[in-house]
Amino acid sequence: MKREASGTHAEDSSIAVALDRIDMKILRLLQKDGRLANAELAKRVNVSPATCHRRTARLFEQGFIRSVRADIAPARVERGSLVIVGVVLDRSTKESFAAFEAAAKKLSFVLDCHLVAGDFDYFLKIRLRDMSEFNRLHGEQLLGLPGVRQTRTFFVIKEVVDNAPLDF
Repeated sequence: MKREASGTHAEDSSIAVALDRIDMKILRLLQKDGRLANAELAKRVNVSPATCHRRTARLFEQGFIRSVRADIAPARVERGSLVIVGVVLDRSTKESFAAFEAAAKKLSFVLDCHLVAGDFDYFLKIRLRDMSEFNRLHGEQLLGLPGVRQTRTFFVIKEVVDNAPLDF
């Protein structure tokens, strides 16, 4: 199940919205287990199911919860290789960043794309079957992204912490 935030405040952290301890507990519990039924969630936060449902709906509407989805075991679907790619663009302009980002969003194998400060412009998180698949995609698609001057590839040996819950 995936539910997208529909409110205009989804990414606007400048809008102060007061969350009480019940809202915070709902967020923590759903972050650990998004499959919690409303009745069980209400019981754990000590409110009625109707109140819990209204609060959870509000948390979606106000953008505190962006989506609910399954956390798939990558190796079970032949995506056990994790690769981080550092990308340097040939120019640092608003237009070159926009062109790169638009193209990166279209690549289904890119899980995350982050604009960063430092030696690289972007870091891409990619999951694939193996190194030979990466080698093919690197030559055919990554190097062809707009404005790419250089890439540096990091093959992940061991995932120590991956997608840990937010601590708040």
